[in-house]
Amino acid sequence: QVRLVESGGGLVQVGGSLRLSCTASERIYSSYIWGWYRQAPGKEREFVAAIRQGTGRTYYADTVKGRFTVSRDSAKNTAYLQMSDLKSEDTAVYYCSGGSSYPPQNTWGQGTQVTVSS
Repeated sequence: QVRLVESGGGLVQVGGSLRLSCTASERIYSSYIWGWYRQAPGKEREFVAAIRQGTGRTYYADTVKGRFTVSRDSAKNTAYLQMSDLKSEDTAVYYCSGGSSYPPQNTWGQGTQVTVSS
C-alpha cells in the first residue's frame, strides 16, 4: 500500500504563507486522488482540498478557496498545498490523504502541525 509522508509545517504569522508537501512511497497511478485535511484542537477532521492525479482537477473547501492552492508533481510523486493569507483559524494538524474515489480517504499521512500566530 502507498505510504504518504507530509512535510513543511511550522509556525507562521497571520497573513503569511506556507507550503506543505506530501510524498508517496511509490509511483502514483493516473486515477489517484490526493487530498488534504486538517484537524484543529477539539474539532473534527475537515476536508481542505483535493486534486486528481490524472486530470489535475481541483476541489476546495469554501473556507480556503482563493487562499490555498493544491497541486501535484507527477515526476516526484508529490502533492503540494500552498497556503497564503493564513489566518489564526487555519491552525491545525494537516493531513495528506489519497485514494481512488472522491473524497480521498483510503490512505493517510502522519500529519504536520501548522500554527498561525497573531
